[in-house]
Amino acid sequence: MEKIKRLVSKNQRKKKNRQNQTWIGVLLMMIMFLSVLGFALQYNPDDNSQNNEDFLTYNGFKFVHSNGFWILDNFVFSYNPSEVPDIGSGLRDATYYAEQPLYIFSENEESTIEVIMNLRQIVQRYQEACPAENVLNESVQCLEDVPFKSCSENFIIIREGMNNSIFQEEGCVYITGPKEELLKLTDQFLFKILTIK
Repeated sequence: MEKIKRLVSKNQRKKKNRQNQTWIGVLLMMIMFLSVLGFALQYNPDDNSQNNEDFLTYNGFKFVHSNGFWILDNFVFSYNPSEVPDIGSGLRDATYYAEQPLYIFSENEESTIEVIMNLRQIVQRYQEACPAENVLNESVQCLEDVPFKSCSENFIIIREGMNNSIFQEEGCVYITGPKEELLKLTDQFLFKILTIK
């Protein structure tokens, strides 16, 4: 037996389509409203446990902790100022580096990245360099195409050593410490020259 299809006028078809569209629209609006309502009920700006982990104010500077890094405006650090040793007096501030070339010799890649990431917005350019013989009391091996630089330039030298130290002689900054401390010392140097500490 064949089913006979009922004849429907164009007006009835349009009316049915309009009703279906209206119901779909109402359903979508309810879903959007309930989603926003659910988010609003879930969000609590007074949740102190979350805020204490995510923000730190140090000497009037507000740091945000995000993805394992401490962020202050355009600067990114692996450690916050209260986590690093308080050493390194007599360092020139960041204005000394402004629009000048910066040369780096480092035995620690993480520290090199930390310096470049934060000072590239201040310096004219940065480049790996090898200390001239009068800069260190010992000779170091460098790549063939790396220029030799002295302390007449802005030169950051990061080396592994027994004791933590940060000091400046002319244009050279020496950051020295055990391998596991070099990144903390590098952040301390950055905090000092940016006048955060």
